[in-house]
Amino acid sequence: MLIHINPDMLERAYDALAGAATNWALIAEYYNPTPMTVPYRGHTDRLFKRDFAGEFMDRHAHWKLADYGFLYRRDPTFPQDDITWFLMRRA
Repeated sequence: MLIHINPDMLERAYDALAGAATNWALIAEYYNPTPMTVPYRGHTDRLFKRDFAGEFMDRHAHWKLADYGFLYRRDPTFPQDDITWFLMRRA
């Protein structure tokens, strides 16, 4: 869902996630090291790629990366969209 949140509202979303999660948080979104906008269903301001997990951990230093991975659309067993996931644990 973070991919559809206006970048101006992301800090609120990160704060809500940090406040709602007890020990674990998972962010699984489209990743890009540099923030970018992607055309989506005829709109230019509805889909965003960026380092959501990195920004989350920068804002909430008590969350640490526990694991990460990538889901690939051509996976023969569990095909998904191309998504990078990050599992973080409260330190």
